[in-house]
Amino acid sequence: MSVQEKLATLGLRLPSPPDPLGSYTAVSEAGNLLFVSGQVPLSEGKMAFAGRVGENLTLEQGRKAAELAALNVLAQISRHLGGFERLHHIVRVEGHVSCAEGFYEQPAVIDGASDLFAAVLGEKSGHARSAFSHSQLPANAAVVLVVIAQIVQA
Repeated sequence: MSVQEKLATLGLRLPSPPDPLGSYTAVSEAGNLLFVSGQVPLSEGKMAFAGRVGENLTLEQGRKAAELAALNVLAQISRHLGGFERLHHIVRVEGHVSCAEGFYEQPAVIDGASDLFAAVLGEKSGHARSAFSHSQLPANAAVVLVVIAQIVQA
């Protein structure tokens, strides 16, 4: 089953990859690695989950923000590679969570991204991961995901 078909079974679809928020490229390829710049929970050009988890967003909303950011990661990979055939696997995920002081469930928030990758990429989803806490993130995003993926050389 293709990534798009797996997304459809979850009631999701691959969005149009968002443009970078600054002077950088969304994806940089070096050898057999793809470095995906920080992806935020943008939907149709608008920040879908803004603010701080544990303050004006719930844990579940934080997980949904991470899931949407992960969809944007997949959209960037698909655009860069022309699909997912050359994707070997997701190597590393850095999850940055804007959250209230005293909120300590950053790993649970970033599980929204890891669970999505597992559901749609299967064995290609296994990755190392870190989750970080921030008092605020660019564009007031609730979550930023930074991803490294290994690809098969063309």
